[in-house]
Amino acid sequence: MDITQLHTLSEAQIADLLGLMRELTAETKVTAEMLRRTVETPGTHLFAAVDNAGRIVGCATLGVYCSPTGYKGAVEDVVVAQTHRGQGLGRKLLEAIIDFAGNELGDVDLHLTSRPQRVAANALYQSLGFERRETNFYRLKIRRGRDKAIVSSYA
Repeated sequence: MDITQLHTLSEAQIADLLGLMRELTAETKVTAEMLRRTVETPGTHLFAAVDNAGRIVGCATLGVYCSPTGYKGAVEDVVVAQTHRGQGLGRKLLEAIIDFAGNELGDVDLHLTSRPQRVAANALYQSLGFERRETNFYRLKIRRGRDKAIVSSYA
């Protein structure tokens, strides 16, 4: 099993990633265009676990930005196909992101979020050195409507 950073996407890779995104969330409809934008956007890095047949069976995204308090990296959309869970692929994906950050970015703080009920995932993150923080997480969704932005928020 190889972990690789994707810079372009074939149609087969898009199909694999769309399947993974359906396993990750039913709440957000991910499109091929969204996936293409992900690999084309500067500062965004998509890592994939690729099996021996060339199929993508896991992925994780690192979005990098600079703020007045330092260089930050947001780890997003970590998912391993149900059929490949328990094989250490989540760990390998995150280790690839951590190695990339250390080698390519230098001083950077990596952040991620995870629901408390994802017990195994939370244990993995802590075993890799991520520290649990006592904080509130807020999201504000802004969607373009025909004439104006449509705003909805969730805590």
